Parts: sequence; structure tokens; C-alpha cells
Amino acid sequence: MKKLLSLVIVLLSLFLALPAAAAAPDLPKSHAFYDEMTYLMEKGVVSGYLDGTMKPDTEVTRAQAAVMIGRLKGFSGAKQATPFNDVPSAHYASGYIAEAAKAGYLKGYGDGTFRPNAPIIRGDMAMIVEQVFDLTFTFNSSFKDVGPNAAYSEAIRKILAANITIGYPDNTFRPRQAVTRGQFSAFLARALEPKFKNDAAIPDSYMKDKTKTYTYQMSDGTTAVHRFQNVPNRDGLVYGFMWTAQIDGGSYEYLELENYNIFAFGYPYSEYDVALAYPVRVGKTFDTGLGDEIIKNTITGVNKTVVTKYKTFTNATEVMTQNGLRYYMVEGYATVKSINAQGRVELELVNVR
Repeated sequence: MKKLLSLVIVLLSLFLALPAAAAAPDLPKSHAFYDEMTYLMEKGVVSGYLDGTMKPDTEVTRAQAAVMIGRLKGFSGAKQATPFNDVPSAHYASGYIAEAAKAGYLKGYGDGTFRPNAPIIRGDMAMIVEQVFDLTFTFNSSFKDVGPNAAYSEAIRKILAANITIGYPDNTFRPRQAVTRGQFSAFLARALEPKFKNDAAIPDSYMKDKTKTYTYQMSDGTTAVHRFQNVPNRDGLVYGFMWTAQIDGGSYEYLELENYNIFAFGYPYSEYDVALAYPVRVGKTFDTGLGDEIIKNTITGVNKTVVTKYKTFTNATEVMTQNGLRYYMVEGYATVKSINAQGRVELELVNVR
């Protein structure tokens, strides 16, 4: 009995010695997905290997993806029969695969197989994330390698709208590319936690920091406090993470949408308004609005100095609408000030915390 107890203590001490990603020799803090993998390890979603490694750059198999999703959703993982002819009940991931399939998170193939050892590709990952997190809103991806009729097309538009992906600078998504453990962790972490969504942005993005609160003063003297929050579902409609603006007891929600072509403000179960066209340059024009309400906008200045009650910005982009309204946008802050044709300040940033 004493020998058995000693063995248990030794094994427990070994387990406790390597609980975090920091102990993994192949996952230094400099790794691109160190924070995301550490976050998921702490939540019990991702675990390391017996040799103490994390293998962040190793491709994720379909079985491994089922395990991670199962842990995230709290599945028991108990081995059981599956609906797939290549995943027997004795398979290490059979329980997670069966439960994930039953929940609709993972699907098999037309020949009745699941192909547990095949790598997860980015297109499949998008569909998994869409289902697991019940994503609703879409945004035009404009990815040149994602056709409108592709099975994963809508899912990719949804994870783009949810600030879970931004794609690649060449305007591709590379849907057939295999996903690594680090990349899969990043997608899951961004779906779960706002601070990781900040990473799904283009270089020099105009999107606000989702971990901060922004306060604006309106022309009538009221203030609007904007926070990025997980909005509860209501009236039978799914909401999720988005910006909420509190104005004197009232409120509204909106999304910041961005790809390599435009920055826009989207509204739940409605349309979106383009606020800026990329690449930013003086003289560039773009339209916003719908139908007879289309308004032509022109970028009239870059690196402009604009004074707000919060601070003076020297890198503002000035946009003028056809009706004379001027608004100023700054990287990392979105709109910081707007002035109507008569010179009245309609909106002004007053605080960020």
C-alpha cells in the first residue's frame, strides 16, 4: 500500500509540474499563439503530450478537434458507439466524436466515414466554430479563393463578422489549408474571449480595442458609453459579442466589421454602413447606404490633426460626405469626431479607459 501511495504521489507531482504552457519546451512566450493556448489549457480545453510538449505547429486531426470541442462543451467523452464505420467504440475519441456529431458540430462523409486521422482544414474549422458558438451575423468576406457556393462560404462570412478571422493580406482565406493546434486554439480563444478578437484585424486597423470602454459626447450634451459585451439573446434572436452603446437609459448594439477592403458598422439583423475604404488615400471615394439613400463619401485628408476632449490626434483620416458632414477616424479608435456642414460637433470622443 505504501509503495502504491508513493507512486500516486510521484505521478501527481509530475502532473502538477507541467500544468501550463510555460512549461512546454516547444511553446515559448514568443510563439504567435502562446497566449491563446495557455488560455485554453487553463480552461481544460487543450492539453499537452506525455513528453511535456504542446506541439503548437502540428496539424490538428478531426479526432483531436472533436476532443477539444467536447471539452469546451463539457461532454463526458466516455467511449461509445458512433455513427461512423471508421470510428469504433474502442477509439480514444469515440465519445467526443459521437457527442459532437449528435450536437451537429461535426459531420462525416457520404461513405459513412469520419476520417478521424485526417487533418482539419480551415474551411471545416470555420463551419465547426460557426456551429459551436451559434454565430448568426455575416459580413462579405471578399476572399478571392472562397466561392459563394462553397460549403464553408457562409461560415467564413460569419467568423469574419464575429472578429474570429481576418484572412491573409493577399485577400485569401486558404480554406483547404490544414490547421495547426496553435491556429485552432486561436480560433476557439477568439470566439470565447474579446481580448483575443483584437488579433483578428488587418495591419493598422481602425477597429476599437474590445477590452476598453469608449465615451462620446453628442451634440445635445448627452453621453454615449460604448462597451464590447456578450449580449444576451432576446425575442428569440441570437446576439452574442458586439458593441453596446448606453445613452441616457437607452441602448443599441452594433458590430465593427472589417476586411482588407472596407471598415463598416453593422447593425444586428440589418445592414451595414461603410465608414472607410481601404487602402486609405486622399481622393478615394466610396458609397454608403442603400437604394435611394446612397451617400457618396470622399477621403479628404490623412494624418490630420484633430482635437477631441479625450486627446489631440495627429494621425486622423478625414472623410467628407456629399452633404458636407466631416468625420475623423483614427487607427485603433474608429470615429473620434464628426462635424456637420454648419460646423457643429455632432460626436466627440471624451474618454477611453
